[in-house]
Amino acid sequence: MKFSVKNKPVDCLIVGVFKDQPWPDLSQTLKKSGDFSGNLGECWVVYKDPATRLLLVGCGKFAPLKERDYKKVILSSLKTLSTLNIATAQNLLPQLSVEKRSLAWKTKYAIEIYRGGLYRFDQFKSEKKPKMALKEMIFRGKNLDKAIQQGLAIADGMDFSKNLSNLPSNICTPTYLAKEAEKLSKDFKTLSVKTLNKSQIKKLGMGAFYAVAKGSAQDAKLVSVTYQGTAKNKAPIVFVGKGITFDTGGISLKQPDGMIGMKYDMSGAAVILGIIKAIAELKLPINVVGLLACAENMPSGEASKPEDIVQTLSGQTVEIMNTDAEGRLVLCDALTYAERFKPEIVIDIATLTYAVMVALGQHATALLSNNETLAKDLLAAGDDSQDRVWQLPLWDDYQEQLNSPFADMSNSGGRLAGTITAACFLSRFTKKFKWAHLDVAGTAALMAGTDRYATGRPIPLLVQYLINRCE
Repeated sequence: MKFSVKNKPVDCLIVGVFKDQPWPDLSQTLKKSGDFSGNLGECWVVYKDPATRLLLVGCGKFAPLKERDYKKVILSSLKTLSTLNIATAQNLLPQLSVEKRSLAWKTKYAIEIYRGGLYRFDQFKSEKKPKMALKEMIFRGKNLDKAIQQGLAIADGMDFSKNLSNLPSNICTPTYLAKEAEKLSKDFKTLSVKTLNKSQIKKLGMGAFYAVAKGSAQDAKLVSVTYQGTAKNKAPIVFVGKGITFDTGGISLKQPDGMIGMKYDMSGAAVILGIIKAIAELKLPINVVGLLACAENMPSGEASKPEDIVQTLSGQTVEIMNTDAEGRLVLCDALTYAERFKPEIVIDIATLTYAVMVALGQHATALLSNNETLAKDLLAAGDDSQDRVWQLPLWDDYQEQLNSPFADMSNSGGRLAGTITAACFLSRFTKKFKWAHLDVAGTAALMAGTDRYATGRPIPLLVQYLINRCE
């Protein structure tokens, strides 16, 4: 669907109405009939003439809307629009008052919500759902071009990420992700890609990464995607993404039900490619490096075993007490590798712990950081984007849970405070830079009965964070 700001005739006008306020003239009879009351999210179509519709969207009692209610209004309008045989619509919903939000914000957010609602992943379906008839949505207002551009870029990045994450692991292997990064670099002159394979990872001394990679027949990949949007001497922001394309748990094998959804364990890597695509489209004046730590975690005669000890790229040693705590093993070496880019900031994104879902459910991403300014900036970007995070403590008290009698540390801190101890483990490899850890195990992909789907989060958060830095 195309989004624009124009002045031209349309097939449908979309208007928000409050149940206790006057309605457009054409709908007064409807109000008296009681068929439509204007409750939040309720929709009704009034025909102005045989060719033109008026779509009324209920907003409840008159008051500035909360962001979640505005989202519900947008999604409700989309559900009704999908049933109409129209080509163009003018959307006045961003004219509604939303608490502390500008017209530009409401327009940008509406585009992200509409595009999210339109997303389909049906490439393996024999029968495809019919596409929506609506081809163009027109907004009203001045100086909205930037908001529309940002909303579209974020939506494009999310779609790209979701497409990768939703692929089955027999297709989306570490090699496949590396090739997708290469393809992306051909679309934008500001991008360059370098890939290391499993033997190169071992030769570099990335013993923790290799300990995970060696159990699989699939070749592991460490992919670096560089976006140069400003002078070369400007220190980059480095994103490090967990790219475990399937996680069986290794020798510490998961239960069969626990493996469903484990194709999404590469969501951190997919999110980084989505971020890179979005900022390349926006041509942000900033330097960014994305590091994708990609491998499969499989049981085999070559796989690591509990109580194995490995040496990381940093020189620190790790006793592997649980081979299902593999994400932190690939990430710790990737974080040390990030030092060579002389970063201003490093942010890792990982579906790291089930414990984060116990703590926060699937609404907020967990944030832990060694720098309070960075943490506050991410919290602010989460509020701006409505892709929210919640900060957990990174106190030294938790570090003791990682003690090992034989190595510098264990890769598992036990069941208590699992999200925090996982971040404590990673923090031991981030002494040389400002760092934040985002545990997206509860937000990057959702399970709802038989339905499973990638969300593209936290792309809105992190692109907004980069936009805020540029502005």
